[in-house]
Amino acid sequence: MKQTASSTLKKRNTFLLILTAFIWGIAFVAQSEGGDVIGAYSFNCIRSIIGSLFLIIVIKLLDKTGLTKKPESKKSQRTLLLGGVLCGFALCIATNLQQMALYLGAPVGKAGFLTACYILLVPILGIFLKKKCGINVWIGVVITLVGLYLLCINDSFSIKLYDILLMLCAFCFSIHILIIDYFSPKVDGFRMSCVQFMVCGILTAIPMFFVDIKPGFKAWLSCFNSMDAWIPILYAGILSCGVAYTLQIVGQKGINPTVASLLMSLESVFSVLAGWIILNQKLSIKELTGCLLIFIAVVLAQLPSKKDHSN
Repeated sequence: MKQTASSTLKKRNTFLLILTAFIWGIAFVAQSEGGDVIGAYSFNCIRSIIGSLFLIIVIKLLDKTGLTKKPESKKSQRTLLLGGVLCGFALCIATNLQQMALYLGAPVGKAGFLTACYILLVPILGIFLKKKCGINVWIGVVITLVGLYLLCINDSFSIKLYDILLMLCAFCFSIHILIIDYFSPKVDGFRMSCVQFMVCGILTAIPMFFVDIKPGFKAWLSCFNSMDAWIPILYAGILSCGVAYTLQIVGQKGINPTVASLLMSLESVFSVLAGWIILNQKLSIKELTGCLLIFIAVVLAQLPSKKDHSN
């Protein structure tokens, strides 16, 4: 009976992580357009704070239904605060390194590929934290890397400054995933997500002030007069931050962090498919092959291992 409940929970959380990847994939258009209109740091700062404020409202509503868990002691409050601050710090560094790389001219496809290399870094870092993976997961990681290369890289591959920034970004996202893996069973996911976005927004306000605001406050403020700014901000703030990142925290409970990273790498597939369906961007045979390989890798990673059978 206990094993059946555990299997049901795992399937539910798997679905939540796939839904997370879907929302992030669709959000690609919003992020690219919003950053161009108001500035990369302004976009990251404001969407993070909107995500946090949105979650405060959600938490208030869910508290009344008993679906959220309030900290019961000062120790649990400290654990929640620590987890949220660490997540927010890692998320702030990761997202702003990514934006900096894009600002320096990193092609979007290459940025997507190098960022998604967290699928390789997570299991490597997990070894030091005694997070073991089955051989099917390791094979899935390799297949996913090949699929991401076919999906994202169209030009010659060379190492530049923005490539180094993107690899640091992937490392920070790996740390973010492992922090969530550690804290998600201990705290309420909605509250930790709320804290992480407020921390991320406050920290990102520092480069926002020096890079986006200080050169010309009036010019910066005038950027918000257009719906071209607010539609991407609200989508990214409410859905990408408030909903998707919270689903990540909830969905990672009971899921091996490497398997979770594979599921979330579907973001690249969904972003390409969204471009195909919404923006009429054609997919080449090479890109379709990349999508298929990532899908195969995700399915392979979900197959039960010998360890699962023994349990």
